Amino acid sequence: MTSVRPNYAFASDNTAGICPEALAALGGANADHVPSYGDDAGTARAKKRFAEVFETACEVFFVFNGTAANALVLAALCQRHHAIVCHELSHVDTDECGAPEFFTGGSKVLPLAAPHAKLRPADIEPVLHRGHGVHFPKIRALSLTQSTELGTVYTPDELRALCNFAHARGLVVQVDGARFANAAAAGAARGFSPADLTWRAGVDVLCFGGTKNGLLTTEAVVFFNRELACEFDYRVKQTGQLASKMRFASAQWEAILRDDGWRRHAAHANRQARALAEGLGKLGFKLIAPVEVNGVFVEMPSSTFAALEARGWHFYRFVGENGYRLMCSWDTRDEEVTAFLADVRELKS
Repeated sequence: MTSVRPNYAFASDNTAGICPEALAALGGANADHVPSYGDDAGTARAKKRFAEVFETACEVFFVFNGTAANALVLAALCQRHHAIVCHELSHVDTDECGAPEFFTGGSKVLPLAAPHAKLRPADIEPVLHRGHGVHFPKIRALSLTQSTELGTVYTPDELRALCNFAHARGLVVQVDGARFANAAAAGAARGFSPADLTWRAGVDVLCFGGTKNGLLTTEAVVFFNRELACEFDYRVKQTGQLASKMRFASAQWEAILRDDGWRRHAAHANRQARALAEGLGKLGFKLIAPVEVNGVFVEMPSSTFAALEARGWHFYRFVGENGYRLMCSWDTRDEEVTAFLADVRELKS
């Protein structure tokens, strides 16, 4: 019996390899002896790139993964008696094994429901009146995900409304940007800059994802409210997130930020997702959420999912009983989209 070769092309954007710019940068950084722990010239250049991309001075720190980025930022923003508001689908609540609570020393995460994984001020208002006095955690932070867990994107106006709402109530705003590159690519098509999607809208700090956009083991924490970055370097070190050979992280960032490669790769993933969604739509499948970035969320009979899995395709159930997620990556090929749709078409016939 012939075995079926597993295909993880649409399982996650984490299944893709390292993008060419990052791979070349790793090789280029692997020469000579330079200062460690981020005191090298390459790290300084990389941090300068962030200021150029966002058109403002900012404090930048590199950590190894998105869980650490989110958890350490929230720990810097919150004390143990505080609370963090987020959407109920956010990684902060569902996919980080309690890391925010652990690193804050006990801050309570308060997940809220809202359509298409996007919070609105009206969704947040009721939770501000829960409990009474010291008997309920004091809400301190609003954590947003951009792009969201359903592949939708907050517009600058939507972000501004949320940030204004939060700041007026003494809250700080953190953005989990594991797929910020995809949101920025989608925003660029509408005339929005990275600055429009962050500090100009009122965002205090962004956890800027590198891994899902083709980098190896590096995420960037970008503080636009620079006062909030006070002693953050100590948190990074204490939690084992300070790279001694920092040049290998910063070289990757400099390479993709230098010529806008980060948005090109994200735009490619977004285009492939639209092609995949269009094909599924023509085959009669219903989308769960608009396809705005590189994720396709679709309703599919479990029998179809099982049959596709038997043919080697790997992807995951994500929402409800029959809601499945297909992710495209910086290197998703046209042939993969075509082959997947051909299998779906054959199974439906």
